[in-house]
Amino acid sequence: MNLETGSGFYVEARDDATAGSGALMRVRGYLERCTSEGFPPGLSLALVDRDGVVFQVCGGHASLVPEPLSAGPETSYDLASLTKVVCTTTLALAARDRGLWGLGDPVTRWLPGYPVARTTLWHLLTHTSGLVEHRPFYASYRGRGEVEAAVYEEAAGSAPGGEVCYSDLNFMLLGWALEACFSKPLDEVFSAQVAGPLGMPATRFRPPASERRLVAATEMDGDQRPWAGLVWGEVHDGNAWALGGVAGHAGLFAPVGDLAHFVQSLLQAGTGGVLPASSVEEMGTLQAESDSDVRGLGWRLRPSGWGAWPEGTMWHTGFTGTSLLVDRPRGVAVILLSNAIHPRRRLDEQAAFRAEVHRLVADALS
Repeated sequence: MNLETGSGFYVEARDDATAGSGALMRVRGYLERCTSEGFPPGLSLALVDRDGVVFQVCGGHASLVPEPLSAGPETSYDLASLTKVVCTTTLALAARDRGLWGLGDPVTRWLPGYPVARTTLWHLLTHTSGLVEHRPFYASYRGRGEVEAAVYEEAAGSAPGGEVCYSDLNFMLLGWALEACFSKPLDEVFSAQVAGPLGMPATRFRPPASERRLVAATEMDGDQRPWAGLVWGEVHDGNAWALGGVAGHAGLFAPVGDLAHFVQSLLQAGTGGVLPASSVEEMGTLQAESDSDVRGLGWRLRPSGWGAWPEGTMWHTGFTGTSLLVDRPRGVAVILLSNAIHPRRRLDEQAAFRAEVHRLVADALS
């Protein structure tokens, strides 16, 4: 391993990555330039293959306010919607593979109060349930009982099986269904079934207050709380916050090293990971599509605008500035974590930054 920390950035390159070192150093240069110019404040990037981390860059600031705090490889980031694929999709397929449920099960089998009998777990996983993208339940409700009742009310009259409509509500429901299936809280199921077996000790819901300085801050005076202030050390997403920080659609925090173990398990599927190769293949196989929103199970497919990635590539993003891309045909994955909404959101710049990083990595692999 080649290590460098003198620039204020932590840079790690595996010895066999030297052949592409020029292209990878261009990736590093772009990341350092972005953080030196203030956006995003902090970041971690890793290129991973079946044998582990090939190249990793970490640096910038975990927080700018109320005080500057440096970011490093140990910094945990709010994964936001990456929770959907790291936790909820993985557990949904693990439950199916162990014979605990079927993806064709009606939601009502696991959540008897759900008002649409035709909606299945598959509809939730593929975002074809007919549910709306988002509702700010946190503005009026607290706790699972109140929020779940509001989701059911919203779902009444929905028609499953039509166009793809990405919806947080789908994965809120999946999280509750998983709790019914495993007869345990979602965070406990994730820890026992995914984080523990894969060696992800710092990946968790609700990071302890004593470790807040290891967590990247997110938004200041945003719209995900009924009051103003900085969100730091707790989930940014308002609905996950209203549910106590544990939800199927958001709530996980993780450092880059833990996620390297997660994506490596997908690349090595069938050799001791949580899911067999057939389930990983199924996640990355076309299930539904509408316009440019192409879906496997939980994951998106075809990362348009992110460079030349082959058919079969799976990807997902998180609102806070996170993303995962798994190029199964070539056996590589890209982890990009940032606190791009700190101290305020700049979504157009975030999208442009994320796309450019992946274009540069794709070029480095070509």
